[in-house]
Amino acid sequence: MAETTRAGFVALIGEPNAGKSTLLNRMVGAKVSIVTHKVQTTRARIRGVAIEGDSQIVFVDTPGLFAPRRRLDRAMVAAAWGGAADADVVVLMIEAHRGITPGVEAILERLQEIGQGRSVALAINKIDRVKAPALLELTQALNARFDFAETFMISAEKGHGVDDLRRWLAREMPEGPWLYPEDQIADLPMRMIAAEITREKLTLRLHQELPYQLTVETESWEDRKDGSTRIDQVVYVARDGHKGIVLGHRGETIKAVGQAARAELEEFLGRKVHLFLQVKVRPGWLEEAERYAEMGLDFNDGGA
Repeated sequence: MAETTRAGFVALIGEPNAGKSTLLNRMVGAKVSIVTHKVQTTRARIRGVAIEGDSQIVFVDTPGLFAPRRRLDRAMVAAAWGGAADADVVVLMIEAHRGITPGVEAILERLQEIGQGRSVALAINKIDRVKAPALLELTQALNARFDFAETFMISAEKGHGVDDLRRWLAREMPEGPWLYPEDQIADLPMRMIAAEITREKLTLRLHQELPYQLTVETESWEDRKDGSTRIDQVVYVARDGHKGIVLGHRGETIKAVGQAARAELEEFLGRKVHLFLQVKVRPGWLEEAERYAEMGLDFNDGGA
């Protein structure tokens, strides 16, 4: 390793579904932050670690910024802004085809205060969805509203422009020792990543508005002598009626979810996984402080 190493934190901010998780996965080169077509699926402040030359870039994947209604929403938004305020560099992601929405307006306003004293880059995502003149117009309009250090045109999904952004971020990192061992891609405990993977499968499977009403916890994790791992997880739902939906007819839904989650866990861990899922009703889980702590959120940020 060269004498001068760099390391720092980058916060990806933007509206829900702007492509933050997809970008993070592409930057890190592994599936760390769950990606789904549902809005608001990133709940914990999952960090991924990317290495670029002598720089280590630690990503704080903040929840999407939106107008909060419930306590969980408010805690998520507070976590997003908290992540931005703690970072060395902030990257605002905007969807090219949606442009400056009311949500983006609100973020730009808040950036005036959060953006002080740190580099803020603009990443216009999904550029394949609009024509060049419209893209140029959007870039000019956004740069007129905030003094971005740099603007990147990217497609997180296809990978266009992502390497340029990563190289720029590497140069922006402060000098200092690396923060994580080279082989560590996420500082989130494996138990939590495993729970997120299962929750993603549930979210994709259940198209009803259930994702908010359920949480997954990894109760036990056992690495066995034969090289396999046994993982026991509990899916908590808020109401009895939800339990039936999660289980499905003759347990078909939970079985399919378990198979999909197990397959992804095996790929992620590179070993055989025995996954056991239980569904339990816990009526007040949305109001329990420790649930928030487990999701990396502050219960008190949600207010009353």
